[in-house]
Amino acid sequence: MSKVEVRELGRRTGRVLGVSVDVLDWSGAVERIIDWGHRGESRYVSICDAHSVVLAGRNAAHGRHIAAADMVTPDGWPVAWMLRRTVDRTQQRINGPDLMWKLLGRAEELGLAVYFYGTTPQTLEALRTRLEAAFPRLRIVGMHSPPFRPLTPEEDEADVARINASGAQLVMTGLGCPKEDRWMFEHRGRVQAVTLGIGAGIDFWAGTVRRAPPWMRENGLEWLFRLGCEPRRLWKRYLVHNSLFVWGALKQLTRHYALGRNGRESSPP
Repeated sequence: MSKVEVRELGRRTGRVLGVSVDVLDWSGAVERIIDWGHRGESRYVSICDAHSVVLAGRNAAHGRHIAAADMVTPDGWPVAWMLRRTVDRTQQRINGPDLMWKLLGRAEELGLAVYFYGTTPQTLEALRTRLEAAFPRLRIVGMHSPPFRPLTPEEDEADVARINASGAQLVMTGLGCPKEDRWMFEHRGRVQAVTLGIGAGIDFWAGTVRRAPPWMRENGLEWLFRLGCEPRRLWKRYLVHNSLFVWGALKQLTRHYALGRNGRESSPP
């Protein structure tokens, strides 16, 4: 269905290729997450682009991980655009890198403790240097780069204990999709903080991966820039999954407008 869904008090979502994505603006997203962190609630936020939407429809486990999230933001322009066409014409793109930066600004203002989990030690150190300059009063209570392999139960328990002992209220992960969504799903209730799947946002702000210039980001061309920078790693994600997204979007929009013509579903508000 394309209509707005109310999943819990104050939460509105819309369907994008069968995946429930939150209908919200920047202020609503940031303040809701900050409120959860301030209250010490164990929640998680999935940052959902076209690749993640397609993967959720083709991989049942990833679909469960996205469906269980406390917030699913429309990270990519294609996802935000679908919400604009079917649910709310004003829907903004709530992307991971900018969400991370806005949250860090609010965390500095309010004294919230922030922890970073994932990517490499070198990237985390570069990020620390950048953040100390940009947010000198930000409480960074920990940074940890786990091995690039499945953790043993003992290693996993040690990581959870380390995060909880730090007093972290926001945990930003850089494990990549779909690994970080699985990690957040498995650790809700164990990690006593809000976890966010920031992905490449950590690399962007650390300066270890180039981000597309603003004009490309604002016109939905960030994927093309990233493909040009890392063609071997990203060709399948952008060429194959984006094509599948377009095909799925065309089918969804055809159904949406057909229902609208039949009077059973109205146009977006």
